[in-house]
Amino acid sequence: MSEPKRPNIIFIITDQQRFDTINALGHDHVDTPNLDRLVREGVAFDQCHVTAASCAPARASLFTGYFPHTTGILKNADIWRRSWIESLSSSGYHCVNIGKMHTFPFETQLGFDERYVVENKDRYLEGRYYFDEWDKGLRARGLIKQQRELYRKLPDYEERLGAFEWELDEDMHPDMFVGEMAKWWVDTYPKTEPLFLQIGFPGPHPPYDPIPRYAEPYMERNLKLLPVTQEELDSQPPPYKELRVHNNEIDHDSVVLPLNPTEEQRHLQRAYYMANVTMIDEKVGEILDTLEAKGYLEDSVVIFTSDHGDCLTDHGHSQKWTMYDLITRVPQIVWSPNRFKGGRVLDGLCQAMDIGPTILELAGLEVPSTFEAQSLLPALKGEENFDRPFVYAEQVRDGIFTGSKFMSMVRTKDWKLVHFLDETYGQFFDLNKDPDELKNLWDDPSASQAKEELLTELREWHIRSQIHTADWSQDWR
Repeated sequence: MSEPKRPNIIFIITDQQRFDTINALGHDHVDTPNLDRLVREGVAFDQCHVTAASCAPARASLFTGYFPHTTGILKNADIWRRSWIESLSSSGYHCVNIGKMHTFPFETQLGFDERYVVENKDRYLEGRYYFDEWDKGLRARGLIKQQRELYRKLPDYEERLGAFEWELDEDMHPDMFVGEMAKWWVDTYPKTEPLFLQIGFPGPHPPYDPIPRYAEPYMERNLKLLPVTQEELDSQPPPYKELRVHNNEIDHDSVVLPLNPTEEQRHLQRAYYMANVTMIDEKVGEILDTLEAKGYLEDSVVIFTSDHGDCLTDHGHSQKWTMYDLITRVPQIVWSPNRFKGGRVLDGLCQAMDIGPTILELAGLEVPSTFEAQSLLPALKGEENFDRPFVYAEQVRDGIFTGSKFMSMVRTKDWKLVHFLDETYGQFFDLNKDPDELKNLWDDPSASQAKEELLTELREWHIRSQIHTADWSQDWR
C-alpha cells in the first residue's frame, strides 16, 4: 500500500495584525473578502495567542515549538538560526520563504531551500543598512524608499501617528512587492511537491502607508476607537507609563505617540492601518488564484496568521510591547476543504506556536517530545476540542520596553494576569466583566484569590517548562 500523499503547505504570516481585522469573524469595519473565504471554507481559531509581545521572539516560538524563555530568543536581534523547517526540508519538502521572517542574521537559512528576504519597512535599529530584495527592486527602478529620514521632513510628521500615503509606484509597496514575488515564484518555478511556501507580508506593521485609493473608503467609515481615560492611564503599571513616554520621545517605525492624540489623529491611523490589511487581503486572493492555476491548491493546506497585534493608541499605547489582547491575540485560520470540514470557528485557547507540530504531523513527521507547542490536528479533524487551560506570553527588557527586566502574562478564558519580575505591581483583569481590559484589579481585595491562583500557575509553568524541555539544548538555535 502506497504512502498517502503529503500536502503542500502554504503558510502566510502578516506582521502586527490585530485579531479584530477580519470581516467574517465579526468585524464588519474592515474589508477582507479573501480572508473571509478562508474563514467560510476553513477552520478559524478565535482565541489564538502569541508567546511574546514583539516580532522575533514570537516568530522564533512559532518556528521552534518552544516558549521564548526556552529558546533564549527574547527580543529582536537575538541570534536565531534553527527551526522545525529543517525537518520538513530533510524529509523531502521544498521549502521556500518569500518576504519577512525576522531571523537574525536576516539571511539565516533556517531550513529553507530558497529565501527571498524582505524585512521591516522602516529599519532603523538592527539592519539599518541591510539591502533586501525589496531594496534591490526599488534601486533598480531608481526609487528612494519612503522611510523615517524622509518622513521626518514633513511639517506634520509628529502628528501623523505613523500614517503616511504611499507615493511611489503601486507595485513597489512592500506588501504588493511580496505578494507579486510570491505569485512570480509559483508561476515560474517548475512545479514541485510537496511544497512548503512561507509568505511573510511586512504589513500592516508601521509605517501605516497604504496606497491612497485603499485608504479613501476607510476615511469615510466609522472605526471603533477604544476610549482612553485618565483613570485607566493612572492604573497602568510603571513600565507601561514609561513606555508611553518613550514612544512619545522616540519615533520607532516612524510613529510618534502623542500622549493625548485627537480623535482625528487616531481615526487617520486606524483608517490607514485597515487599508494596509485590505491591500494584503487582495494579494492573498491573488496568491490563491495563482496556486490554483498552477495546480497546487487542491492538495494544499493554507494557513494564515500574524506574529502579534497593535494597540493603535487603544489603552494609550503605540504598537506592541504590552500584554493586552490587542497584542497577544491574533487571527489564525487553517484552510483545506478536502481535509477539514470548513465553516468552523473554534473558541478554545491555543498558542500561535501550536501550528508548528500541526504542520509536522500534516507532513507525516514525528513531533519532538520536548515541544511546548501542542498539535491542533485533532481539532482540525473534528476529533476533539482543543482548549488549553492557560496561555502565556513574555517580554524581556529591550531598547524600547525599558521599564521592566521581564514581563510575563498568563491568561485563562476568564482572567488575565500580567507579572513584572521583582515588583509588587502588575495587572489583573476580569475578562468576563471587562473584556476590553480597562479596570486593573491587581490591588482589589475581591479579586485576590483568583490573582493568587494565576500567580501560582505562572510559577508552576516556569518550573514545568524547565522539566519538560530538559533534554532540549539551547545550542539548537
